[in-house]
Amino acid sequence: MRSPRTRAVVVRCRTEDDHALEAGAGLVAGAHVAGLDIARTRLYTPDELYDAPAYADTLDSRAYHWAQATSGPAEALAEVLHDQAVDTALGAWVEGRSLVGVMGGHAADRGTPAYDDAARLGALLGREHVVTTGGGPGAMEAANLGGRMAYAPPETLAEALRRLAVVPSFRPSVDDWAAAARHARALVPDPRPSLGVPTWHYGHEPPNLFATAIAKYFRNALREAILLLVCDAGIVFLPGAGGTVQEIFQDACENYYATEDDVAPMVLVGRRYWTEELPAWPLLRSLARGRAMEAHVHLVDTVEEAAALFVRQPAR
Repeated sequence: MRSPRTRAVVVRCRTEDDHALEAGAGLVAGAHVAGLDIARTRLYTPDELYDAPAYADTLDSRAYHWAQATSGPAEALAEVLHDQAVDTALGAWVEGRSLVGVMGGHAADRGTPAYDDAARLGALLGREHVVTTGGGPGAMEAANLGGRMAYAPPETLAEALRRLAVVPSFRPSVDDWAAAARHARALVPDPRPSLGVPTWHYGHEPPNLFATAIAKYFRNALREAILLLVCDAGIVFLPGAGGTVQEIFQDACENYYATEDDVAPMVLVGRRYWTEELPAWPLLRSLARGRAMEAHVHLVDTVEEAAALFVRQPAR
């Protein structure tokens, strides 16, 4: 298992000029995005990001459009300070929790086998770990859904999937997509913790409503590094495209240089997919050969096989 996270954004105000810059950045952010607190002390909830009936009016949408338009030093500083605050809050939130990441394609629509598999995986992993994803739609949403409902009976998850399938995608209407998610969430009023780590860099894709805590960053490079780092118990990689392949080898790089005690398991689901369609497995296996990570990279066919690799053994 990987050691506790030690990387964080560090920006400290040491002088009066520093405090003045911070105050100015806060005023700039607040003037353009009502409700954006660059000194927040806790992670977001879905209801905070979806704080208006129409998605176009929500904090999430407003922050995305502001980020797209920012250009000055005060705006850039506001983003840095916001991400520092989120990073600090995330460090406190993960303390004492075992996190397993689920990475996969954002294009998996509700009602498809890929979506249902990711939800089932999240439910299996969520019984012992906190399911952690990139916080977006598709397989990420499904895994957060499963993790949220990990303690619920299987028929409850099946009913949630039926309710969601009515609105397969956030296109053309984020509002309808979010309404279906709220309808499914109502089935489990006391959810298991689940984490999403999205970014406003990809703000055209809304965050899913099933993560109970959301660490949303402005800067995607920081978000990518931290997302992989906090998954101390390992990561499952479902079939995906460019972003998932990037995450596989970014995580592989961390494990390649890690000591035995710091290696976190990597599990690729889908033998044919990862050996034929996007043959990441042969390269990953070759990279791992002779390294401490070699025994910790796995290729399986089903989400049940993947989840079984994360079952903690009882103490003797």
